[in-house]
Amino acid sequence: MARSSSATGSWARRFPCCCDGDRRNRFGGRSLSGDLLPPPSVGAMAQQPPRLRKKNLVSPYDPRYKVWETFLILLVVYSAWICPLEFAFLRYLPRAPFVVDDVVNGFFAVDIVLTFFVPYVDSKSCLVVDDHRKIAARYLSTWFAFDVCSTFPFQSISLLFDEHEHSLGLKFLNVLRLWRLRRVSSLFARLEKDIRFNYAVIRCTKLISVTLFAIHCAGCINYLIADRYPDPRRTWIGAAMPDFREAGLWIRYVTSMYWSITTMTTTGYGDLHAENSREMLFGIAFMLFNLWLTAYLIGNMTNLVVHSTGRTRDFRDMVQVASEFAARNQLPQQIEEQMLNHICLRFRTEGLKQQETLDMLPKAMRSSISLYLFFPVVQGSYLFKGVSSGFIQQLATEMQPEYFAPKEDIMLQNDKPSDMYLLVSGAVDILTFLDGTEQVYGKAAEGELLGEVGVMSNKPQPFTFRTTRLSQILRIARSKLMDIMRENGEDGQIIRSNFQQRLRVEQRLYIAMHQDGPVPAFERRMDP
Repeated sequence: MARSSSATGSWARRFPCCCDGDRRNRFGGRSLSGDLLPPPSVGAMAQQPPRLRKKNLVSPYDPRYKVWETFLILLVVYSAWICPLEFAFLRYLPRAPFVVDDVVNGFFAVDIVLTFFVPYVDSKSCLVVDDHRKIAARYLSTWFAFDVCSTFPFQSISLLFDEHEHSLGLKFLNVLRLWRLRRVSSLFARLEKDIRFNYAVIRCTKLISVTLFAIHCAGCINYLIADRYPDPRRTWIGAAMPDFREAGLWIRYVTSMYWSITTMTTTGYGDLHAENSREMLFGIAFMLFNLWLTAYLIGNMTNLVVHSTGRTRDFRDMVQVASEFAARNQLPQQIEEQMLNHICLRFRTEGLKQQETLDMLPKAMRSSISLYLFFPVVQGSYLFKGVSSGFIQQLATEMQPEYFAPKEDIMLQNDKPSDMYLLVSGAVDILTFLDGTEQVYGKAAEGELLGEVGVMSNKPQPFTFRTTRLSQILRIARSKLMDIMRENGEDGQIIRSNFQQRLRVEQRLYIAMHQDGPVPAFERRMDP
């Protein structure tokens, strides 16, 4: 087991980072119909917004409209904070705050009018609807009434009537402004899908915002109950501050937030507690709500932590199992290092999810991607010189990309010729066994084929191929290659001719370099 630990340590020190490759975003080259709105939340797409067929419309992708939406979000945050505060603490309706409220309501009134000119995406056809009548009908049948009620200046109108200064009815109507919070919910939903932003950060921001808003609302409501109770001294705040109504707004607000936080966190110091049945009932409701909110917060935070650490934990377990397996079976150190290198490479490249991405796409799209990525590499190989483009296309779409860690065997000498490989990037040593010792016969560079001798001759592989650094290799099964060659007879003859010509050239070079010795067995095995 000591040998296994030392091998693991040396492997960790020598293994290079394998995720520094080119990660170019290829979405920008995709074109969409002008009738389709591109996905608004993917973030990485660099494409032109669709053109609207009707005039006098506001594109939802117009940068100016985006600024307008951001400005409204800031006003929503202000409304969410000031609305419960006015409802609970501003009993005598001072005029100054409501002037600001009227200005804010004016901006949302403008947005109501503007919504009649903003196209939408039909949920069934996924097409942009830019017809004025359909836009108006959709808005009038959905959120129009709620938006109007949340924008109507009930509080300002109540100031015209002195007898309604203390009325809770008009104040309660003013709470309808909290309907605007749906904009914040939609914003977080978009940001969570936007790949330009970190998901964990957005999710944590949302959870913190929900918690702070719940604390704010609970503190305001609890103060309202105390303020409206007939006997101020028999209230949760009156027991500690008998003249709390004469205290400043800041003192009363901080005291309310203190009670709300200690109750939500189940700290319960006992200095502020319910003194009457109304406060007890609200305290019961708030604590029951806290049970749900706490479970919601803990569940979300647990998911974030598990998601961020799960892959690392699984990787450590795999390394430990592989090391124990090698020690238990007394495997050679070289094989153990290859196992550990492969596990590390799999962990590093798993985040790319290249194969998973290709598998979920339609076949035609997978073929287009394979042609774009692999066509030049396949066409440059000596074995396929002179063949038709159609043959290269068929071949490129059947090839599977694979990654190999440094010092990992791609295939072994005398293996069954089941696959042929094409080296896209990296470097490979060509090894052979002579007189019981392993010798380096040559080196394969980028763009060269590996194992084509065994595949074309239908004989055991004459060499062992081992990577010297991180390598990306395309693999194609021999059966697939032979099927494509049979379907394209002329191209098949060209490939066989290229292969035989290459063998003759290599044999002549070898004989010229070894005039005094016979051709070794592995060289004769290359002869088809």
